[in-house]
Amino acid sequence: MGLGDKIDNKTEQLAGKAKEKAGKANDDPALEAEGKADQSKSNLKQAGEKVKDAFKK
Repeated sequence: MGLGDKIDNKTEQLAGKAKEKAGKANDDPALEAEGKADQSKSNLKQAGEKVKDAFKK
């Protein structure tokens, strides 16, 4: 997993957390759900990169 990919995935995960918290604070369930979805997508990308790394070794 390249450093750029790690940074991109972490940035996406943090943005998702921010959206989720903003949704909770503003009582906006749609924004909260979007934040959770962004976090899930980021976690899936990270898992995929880890699998690719495991096969490279």
